[in-house]
Amino acid sequence: MDLRIFTEPQQGATYDTLLTVAKATEDLGFDAFFRSDHYLKMGSGDGLPGPTDAWITLAGLARETRRIRLGTLMTAGTFRLPGVLAVQVAQVDQMSGGRVELGLGAGWFEEEHKAYGIPFPKEKFARLEEQLAIVTGLWDTPVGRTFSYDGTYYQLTDSPALPKPAQRRVPVLIGGHGAVRTPRLAARHADEFNIPFASVQDSERQFTRVREAAEQAGRKGGDLVYSSALVACVGKDDAEVARRAAVIGREVDELKANGLAGSPAEVVDKIGRYAEIGASRIYLQCLDLADLDHLELISSQVQSQLS
Repeated sequence: MDLRIFTEPQQGATYDTLLTVAKATEDLGFDAFFRSDHYLKMGSGDGLPGPTDAWITLAGLARETRRIRLGTLMTAGTFRLPGVLAVQVAQVDQMSGGRVELGLGAGWFEEEHKAYGIPFPKEKFARLEEQLAIVTGLWDTPVGRTFSYDGTYYQLTDSPALPKPAQRRVPVLIGGHGAVRTPRLAARHADEFNIPFASVQDSERQFTRVREAAEQAGRKGGDLVYSSALVACVGKDDAEVARRAAVIGREVDELKANGLAGSPAEVVDKIGRYAEIGASRIYLQCLDLADLDHLELISSQVQSQLS
């Protein structure tokens, strides 16, 4: 089971804070550092000092780290034109020596689009389908050949399809709860399918849908990596769990029901239940980025038991 650290910087974090967490992620033996792609805080809190851009952040971290994978859950398709995104991600992959992964979604948070003047089209999912075809098509086009695309929303003519990532192709993550279109899209384009903040039962149903869609698309269901994203709140005793829950404004019972919360033993047991349904990777949503002791505890007492 791979454990990855997943951050939500729109809630309030500087680049320096993210760099500190990313370096701790690497030093403590976690597999990867991922971040959300949002420009507006959600819920309570002031969000100070303001948002940081996901791919600018990852470009910096690409030069400041050496081992961990770096990526997004999820880049919003509404934020970037697909050709530009393909260039950005390929460049950051080169800067990291081939450690980048692209999580790409349709975009959903209308308020942040209004706040920063970003168009919020109605047909977001259909646009996402074209974006995925373009981004992967540009990367897959052999050097010396050109790539063209004539879609409903995007048209590319004789693109040189450059630059190329350091990897043969950057792994693509697709996720979500949709019962029909999402599994079909993952079957066509994804290297990894991620379901965020879902129960074991709901995750199993969605994983089954994706496996079936993959088989129908001519792939093996096991060709994809299956992963979950869950909020983490781990403590060495009940008092520490309660303290960490209070800091992020959540209730312990709710976190235990909907996330990975409790003692290390409780969390290891629950991760095991996700492993039983086919998840081989867990993204630990860590909301208090100042609490590096939390990461150390998870590394020493949770991750060590999963190795």
